[in-house]
Amino acid sequence: MIGGDIQLELRKFVAPEYIFGVGSRIMAANYCKKLGGKTLLLVTDQGVMLTSWMDELQKALNEAGLEYVIFSSVSPNPRDYEVMDGLAVYLENKCNLILAIGGGSVMDCAKGIGIVATNHKHICDFEGVDKILHPIPPMVCIPTTGGTSADVSQFAIINNYSKKYKMAIISKAIVPDVALIDPLVLTSMDPFLTACTGIDALSHAIEAFVSNANSAFTDLYAAEAIRLLHHNLLINIEKPQDIQARGKVMLASLYAGLAFSNASLGCVHSLAHSLGGYLDLPHGECNAILLPHVVDFNFEKASGRYRTIAGLMELEISGVSDGMLKQHLITHLIQVKQNMNIPATLKTKGVTSDVVGSLAGKAILDPCNATNPKRPFKKDLEVIIREAM
Repeated sequence: MIGGDIQLELRKFVAPEYIFGVGSRIMAANYCKKLGGKTLLLVTDQGVMLTSWMDELQKALNEAGLEYVIFSSVSPNPRDYEVMDGLAVYLENKCNLILAIGGGSVMDCAKGIGIVATNHKHICDFEGVDKILHPIPPMVCIPTTGGTSADVSQFAIINNYSKKYKMAIISKAIVPDVALIDPLVLTSMDPFLTACTGIDALSHAIEAFVSNANSAFTDLYAAEAIRLLHHNLLINIEKPQDIQARGKVMLASLYAGLAFSNASLGCVHSLAHSLGGYLDLPHGECNAILLPHVVDFNFEKASGRYRTIAGLMELEISGVSDGMLKQHLITHLIQVKQNMNIPATLKTKGVTSDVVGSLAGKAILDPCNATNPKRPFKKDLEVIIREAM
């Protein structure tokens, strides 16, 4: 901003090395060797196991003479016991590097395995911020979805299965060493997964932009992510083989990930973590349902930033009152969800009135609330859940 004030409060920015572009995925073996990989734990899931991307990766590892063992027992919302099962495979095979290929669940599980491999406690002991004392093993990530950004973030989200909620583990110790971000792999995604992960990226960008820990660095990435998603997400669903549109969404996912990893998130994610752990729902679908209602809750505390977001989405903002703008933005976000065939409410996904208190009680403990622009209390989260039903 020429001639204007800039933010002078202390801010840090953490990011891994990342390579973006078609063909970046085939560089995995080379990077594993550079990082000293001898025996790799290759973390993935059953869906990715069936793709050509997995066959191609295994061929490259074999040609490079790298030993590896596959761990593919990862659920869509990775569970604490799956992390510990992965640790057993890692230790039994004397692995020294983790290579993850998959969506956010796979990469979060891989991060969890890395945490417990070097810190020698149960994964549930690391919930919260900066609880990891020792660096994790070298890690290379190949994301296969356009939205979660676990490949560049300081976050790992693990389902505490017995207590039915998703734990947020946040530390720069779990930022991967290398992210190989190849938009070509998005062409194998079905429309629903494209929509859910795309809305996840949009939620990341919006929450990072209005976060009370925002900075000039995160604003750049968050704003561009919103703009790219506004123009390209629906095209990804309507024209799944359009590599330019896929690339722009993958780039938006990267930008949103860099933004939220450093500015953190807010109530959309604290509530989505609670819902995902309790009902095992798709994370992006939870975000899509919750986002308009959290915007309603937050608006007065960040009206200027939401006005900027509305402008990035090409809504009319000149001469429009805050009250009218809020309604226009909320209506637009609901329309985005519907355009991508996500018509659900929390009620249709199985949320009933008798569990609202429990869901809000778990959500209020989530560290993402700390950077929400408006401080939430448990009763506020209960209201948001009821409105989203």
